[in-house]
Amino acid sequence: MNLLKISQIVGSGLLAQRVRLNIAATNIANSQVTRTLEGGPYKAKVVVLRAVPVSEKDPELKAVKVEKIVDDPSPFKEVYDPGHPDADERGIVKYPNVDVITEMVELLSAGRAYEANLTVLSTTKSMTLRTLDLLK
Repeated sequence: MNLLKISQIVGSGLLAQRVRLNIAATNIANSQVTRTLEGGPYKAKVVVLRAVPVSEKDPELKAVKVEKIVDDPSPFKEVYDPGHPDADERGIVKYPNVDVITEMVELLSAGRAYEANLTVLSTTKSMTLRTLDLLK
C-alpha cells in the first residue's frame, strides 16, 4: 500500500471523527433548548457515515465519508412544567430528544477513533522514515 492511500484513509477517518465530535458536542450544548429559530425544541443530530473506495483500481480498499447529518427521529421528551414559558395549555414542555449519556459515549468513542487514526499516521510516518534511513 502506498503512502498516498494511507494518508487518504487516515485523513478521511480524522475528518469523520471530528464531525462526530462536533455534532455530539452540539447536541449536548443544546440539550435543554426548548425554542429554536425554526420553532419547537432542538432536534438532535446524527452523523451518517459511508465507506467509499479509495480508488477505482482497488475497490476493496475503503475510506470513510460523512454521507450526511440528519435529525434524530426519536420523539421529544415531555415534562410537566406549567410555569415554563414554552409550556402548552396542558402545562407540558417539549425538551430536545438528546440523551446526554449517549452523546457522552459518542464523544468518547469518536475521540478514541480520532486518536487511533493519529496513531496510524504516526506509525506510518515512523516506518517511512526508518525505510528511508535504511536506503541511505
